[in-house]
Amino acid sequence: MSADFLKLLFEVSEALVTEELAALKFLSLEHVPRRKLEAIQEPKAFFEVLQEKDMIGVGNLSFLKELLYRISRIDLLTARLGSSREEMERELRVPGRAQVSAYRQLLYGIAEDLSPEDVASVKFLLQKLLPKNKLQENASMLQIFLEMEIKEIIKEDNLRILKDLFQRVRPDLKKKIDAYEEKKKENYSREEVRYPVSVHPEEQGAEKGAAKQYGTIYKMKNNPHGYCLILNNYIFKNPCQNREGTLQDGEAVKRVFTWLQFETVEYMNLEGKTMYDTVKEYSKKDHKNMDCFVCFIFSHGEKDKIKGVDDECVNIEALVSCFTGTNCPSLAGKPKVFFIQACQGSGYHPSVTVEPDSSGHLEVDASPLTSIPDKADILIGMSTVEDCLSFRSPKTGSVYIQSLCKKMELLCPLRVDLTTILTEVNNEVARRELEGSKQMPKITSTLLKQLIFEVPQ
Repeated sequence: MSADFLKLLFEVSEALVTEELAALKFLSLEHVPRRKLEAIQEPKAFFEVLQEKDMIGVGNLSFLKELLYRISRIDLLTARLGSSREEMERELRVPGRAQVSAYRQLLYGIAEDLSPEDVASVKFLLQKLLPKNKLQENASMLQIFLEMEIKEIIKEDNLRILKDLFQRVRPDLKKKIDAYEEKKKENYSREEVRYPVSVHPEEQGAEKGAAKQYGTIYKMKNNPHGYCLILNNYIFKNPCQNREGTLQDGEAVKRVFTWLQFETVEYMNLEGKTMYDTVKEYSKKDHKNMDCFVCFIFSHGEKDKIKGVDDECVNIEALVSCFTGTNCPSLAGKPKVFFIQACQGSGYHPSVTVEPDSSGHLEVDASPLTSIPDKADILIGMSTVEDCLSFRSPKTGSVYIQSLCKKMELLCPLRVDLTTILTEVNNEVARRELEGSKQMPKITSTLLKQLIFEVPQ
């Protein structure tokens, strides 16, 4: 390796202080695993890791330049790397050139903008969300952001809690987060989501009336829009069948559908007959002033069946059929949506080891529904296709449900319809590399219109 290059890294290392090293590590989190970064105590070790990851090298200094620019070490940028603030600003305006994510830039910018009094206020407001030992007086704002990420209090596509926090502490920074989210939505709409909303592609040249017919959307104007019923079986009579991680799924669904203005109700640990009776009870309610009905079922199952905590099975078709036009006339012509995360068989679930970027081991879930009643306005989202496994993390919840909730939070504000969102979920889940297996969710739909969930303004 070039002696000049090593000399350069040494000189830059010698000029950096502890707080600047912490900033560089934070800004590099998309490129270097957290575990490796946590072990680094000095700049030289940091640069060695960047070389291992091919992020810097002889003739490849763009990432190092960007990092120094981001932490405002313009003196090093100029004296050691022959660049300047103006040159970096021009370079980073070119689409795709920035290697530090906009999300990471946002958090770092907020941290830099906070006074010691602001940081103290943030720590006070986070007392119920983070352990006290993570909120000590010497904890920096970057350390607090890292803890919030570890606890999944903030994520790149979910900054709601952060916005609420800064609305109380620094409203100007809340506006900064709003601006970031707006730009992210614009970029997503322009570069990634190119779905026709009003016309099918093959109908582009058709008459206006035909295009209008294809663009029909279910009415979603009431508040609440409808019930979101969650049947969540966690504790089984046979303790070996307990479904660790399902509580996280329930919390994620409640968070999303409460936000989408549904009346969200969760029933825990139901026997087979009680599951059927509960669904039946909701089909008998008056939905005249509702737009939609949503039902999530988390349990063990067999093909076409869901198990209660007593190991008694309920036929999925029997549950769905409670909401046909005949059995539930107040929902006739309105969408009925079912999401089923069903675990397979009895006995203890074998673990599946996953790659290091996953959060711990996953348990296997379920065998899916093979058919639904031939009735209109029904959509069933299954966590997996027939005869394949589905996966659930005991710590973070099921792969399918967590992906669904994340995509809904991201795409509902863009008025993307549910079928398209579920296709995005299919793509994300199918890309997950699980050692020894893959997962492929399934969508079965007789919806006659587009279902677009209205987001409260």
